[in-house]
Amino acid sequence: MSAAVTAVRGPFISFVDDPFLTGREDAFVYESDGLLICEDGVIIAAGDYGALRERLPQGVEPVHYPDHVISAGFVDTHIHYVQTGIIAAFGSQLIDWLNHYTFVEEQRFSDPGYARQVASSFCGELLRNGTTTALTFCAVYPESVDALFEAASARNMRMAAGKVLMDRNAPDALLDTAQSGYEDSKVLLERWHGRGRNLYAITPRFAPTSTPVQLEAAGALRREHPEALMHTHVSENTGEISWVRSLFPERRGYLDVYDHYGLLGPGTVLAHGVHLTGYERRRCAETGTAVSHCPTSNLFLGSGLFRVHDAKDPKRPMHVGLGTDIGAGTSFSLLATMNEAYKVAELSNYPLDSIKAFYLATLGSAQAMGIADKIGSLQPGREADFVVLDPKATPLLAQRTARVNDIEELLFVLAVMGDDRTVRTTYVAGSLAHDRDATTG
Repeated sequence: MSAAVTAVRGPFISFVDDPFLTGREDAFVYESDGLLICEDGVIIAAGDYGALRERLPQGVEPVHYPDHVISAGFVDTHIHYVQTGIIAAFGSQLIDWLNHYTFVEEQRFSDPGYARQVASSFCGELLRNGTTTALTFCAVYPESVDALFEAASARNMRMAAGKVLMDRNAPDALLDTAQSGYEDSKVLLERWHGRGRNLYAITPRFAPTSTPVQLEAAGALRREHPEALMHTHVSENTGEISWVRSLFPERRGYLDVYDHYGLLGPGTVLAHGVHLTGYERRRCAETGTAVSHCPTSNLFLGSGLFRVHDAKDPKRPMHVGLGTDIGAGTSFSLLATMNEAYKVAELSNYPLDSIKAFYLATLGSAQAMGIADKIGSLQPGREADFVVLDPKATPLLAQRTARVNDIEELLFVLAVMGDDRTVRTTYVAGSLAHDRDATTG
């Protein structure tokens, strides 16, 4: 059987290192007239069109995107697919918001039909926004996990997800037990992790909704399956931190709860980390634990400002990715999320430039999840997930981008003004998965 070959031509950007640590020149790649050649879902060549065109198989014509920008697909390191229906729910800070909206909505996912409907819509929305991989919470119900992985598999997306573990401080209908949560998670992990492009994430919601016995069980599951990811929340809100302190008085702090139960390390992604202390940031760096920066959610719930420059301190740099945190987050678009990340950084007296912002949404997020060997860049050998951005997507965007002087300025304008309309096409494993301009009948 002959290999399936896809080729695209146009300006492209990619990352080979962390610009927070090495600087632009050593981290960032730009080809003004680039060529990507993909075979069986993997990039086999990426570089200057003139230098690579002889490598095109006979009869293969690249899809040409002049005056666009091709990037690795966006990677969302924290999102709740089961909260898609409650975006823009008014009012309240974190705990009240959970009680009034989130816990009510998540009970609907006991219905497999409803879970399948939302999972399908969720995956389509990701692709429409140029997001090719997401790390997502499901609900407490195993059926909600099956629905999500089935929807992602149908689109051949690289998806990471897990059943929420929650055995206290939530409505009875949403509670499991330490034993049932462990057993359900183990079955789901063995069913889905590594099947196609799926990855399983062990997912305690956050320390206040898991008893010490459940966190022990989560730690045991992680020791048994070190190949799986670990995904939870930390230090999002000051009231939450006080609550954790009252529930775990014997621990040094919020992060130490997870540390004590063996839940830190490579492949662990902690959402938010807005109020991590210097000691906690250092401990994340030492263990290889990552944080997902979720600026739209942190602003919407009034949680605080994540200081990305502290997290990327060269003396003890942490892995940091970007997350939309739907549904407290306000947009599926990682371009819109970059816009808010820039504003949060400005309020922290740190200029977050476009190179660093795009890194956070691509290679930085892939590194945070521990899968940079698979996705996050356009290097040969990586899976062929990429997005094509249109600098002329709207009249105002076209007017503004006509005045840019270089690729860095163009990317900044796209990050500040871009949204789902800016995504011209999205490719998954070398195949077209979303076309903004496709006619529908």
